[in-house]
Amino acid sequence: MDKSKRPLLKSKRSFRRRLPPIQSGDRIDYRNMSLISRFISEQGKILSRRVNRLTLKQQRLITIAIKQARILSLLPFLNNKNVERKESIPRPTRLRTRTRTRNN
Repeated sequence: MDKSKRPLLKSKRSFRRRLPPIQSGDRIDYRNMSLISRFISEQGKILSRRVNRLTLKQQRLITIAIKQARILSLLPFLNNKNVERKESIPRPTRLRTRTRTRNN
């Protein structure tokens, strides 16, 4: 039998259904730091909905809670502990002068 004429066979993999990251009893609130910190990367960024496996409504509530916690200084806007800064290169400080062109 030719490879191109073979019917597509789906592999029968068994998969374990993952538990939802937010249980029904969890309140999405800016004060619930143990819940909020699970949805922030090491750099302090809010993780995407695909990574979090959240519904659209849950992701919106998490985002609002994280932003409220940042404003109230419960969370940092950036986590600079793990990020190394590049040393700045000194730039020459010379004044730019305009060059005039004459139209003859």
